[in-house]
Amino acid sequence: MSLDVLLSEIRACRACAGEIPEPRPVVRVGEGTRLLICGQAPGRLVHETGLPFNDPSGNRLRQWMGVDRDTFYDRSEIGVAAMAFCFPGTNPKGGDFPPPPRCAALWRKDLLDLLPNVELTLLVGGYAQAWALGEAMKPSMTQTVAAWSEYAAYGVLPLPHPSWRNTAWLKRNPWFEEEVTPYLRRRVAGILAR
Repeated sequence: MSLDVLLSEIRACRACAGEIPEPRPVVRVGEGTRLLICGQAPGRLVHETGLPFNDPSGNRLRQWMGVDRDTFYDRSEIGVAAMAFCFPGTNPKGGDFPPPPRCAALWRKDLLDLLPNVELTLLVGGYAQAWALGEAMKPSMTQTVAAWSEYAAYGVLPLPHPSWRNTAWLKRNPWFEEEVTPYLRRRVAGILAR
């Protein structure tokens, strides 16, 4: 199957109809994707616009990456494919519901197999880290991100979710912006320079 055909099937998917508010898959990758961003699931603003990371979390992620909005959306080297492609709905207790595992089971392996040029995968948040790293994930998201250099050797970089909800985490863990974001910016710049 070609990437274009698979993306058409993903965008037409309604497997979670009736379980989530409104299936509207959001994925943005291409044959030239060399930097793949894997978050958990689109938020409400992304759902409404169809543009991945088109929200305050995206602003923080772009800051970490050292790219502006135009570069993020206009460069074919940057792709976004979350663990779930549709907005899972808002939890009454706060935040969004977790990504339904069905989406990754249906689509993830086939999609990744059709992206052979990926040099760096950003695992944004614990759900993406758990799926991609499996038993190689540390006992917590913090420990996993702290071990970033272990994973970076394999072309994978675990990151906390860039949500405002993690602002306190960033303050408690200044090493992230001192060590990880400079490395991330260098890698992104190197990928975009070629």
